[in-house]
Amino acid sequence: MKVDRNFYNRDARIVGQDLIGKTLVRKYNHTLIKSRIIETEAYIAAIDKASHGYGGKITPRTRVMFGPPGYTYVYLIYGMYYCLNFVTEEEGVGSGVLIRAVEPLENIEQMYLNRYNKPLNELTNYQKKNLSNGPGKLCNALKITTEHNGIDLTANEIYVEDAGYKAFTLEKSKRINIDYAEEAKDFLWRYTIKDL
Repeated sequence: MKVDRNFYNRDARIVGQDLIGKTLVRKYNHTLIKSRIIETEAYIAAIDKASHGYGGKITPRTRVMFGPPGYTYVYLIYGMYYCLNFVTEEEGVGSGVLIRAVEPLENIEQMYLNRYNKPLNELTNYQKKNLSNGPGKLCNALKITTEHNGIDLTANEIYVEDAGYKAFTLEKSKRINIDYAEEAKDFLWRYTIKDL
């Protein structure tokens, strides 16, 4: 069952935790690629120096982040990697959840072709293991770019389903690659499946 807008209209930290175990669905080439969300990070502009919108800074890039909940916020880092985020909380708040890693579930072959331009039987074990275990990698495997910024997560191109998967223990830890963010670097706003 697809989650509705109310799911996203909550504190980013709660949404970040509740997304773990849910199914990310990407409609691509008339097929559905499905993967399980296994790692997220929360960002809240008002109190978080790691957030792009810290201090209420609305720019052409961050505008969608300050919009209504339940939309994608996709941006480019290092000039080469895309990052998929979900906007949370009510309009004007500027919070969201970064999808850091997913585990392939359906149409995995398409994910390999998207990421490596090779079929499964030509891949190394290293390539298989590293298919979608990072924000840039999963965007590559799901063919998500800044063209997908501002997509409605209650529509049919990119959305989240709740399949009822709960066979895991949630772990909270510090977020990654935000050493510049002063006290915010120590917030336990990264959520993963324990012992994965």
